Amino acid sequence: MAWEEKNNSLYRSFTFKNFSEAFAFMTRVAFAAEKQDHHPTWHNTWNKVEMWLNTHDKGSIVTEKDHKLAKAVDEIYGE
Repeated sequence: MAWEEKNNSLYRSFTFKNFSEAFAFMTRVAFAAEKQDHHPTWHNTWNKVEMWLNTHDKGSIVTEKDHKLAKAVDEIYGE
């Protein structure tokens, strides 16, 4: 599944084999987000992670910062 732009956010869901893999993914994303000083809104239930990206200080719209983080997240996920 690719990123979808809806409701002024980039959205994507990710599915893993188990909770440990999902949490490890979130940890890697957290480091990338901190490095970019741009942080996702996300939700995790067992093996699924849902993520929304938008730029709060620009009026909660999708900006280049969101696309840059989305690309980094895709690379972490293996795409």
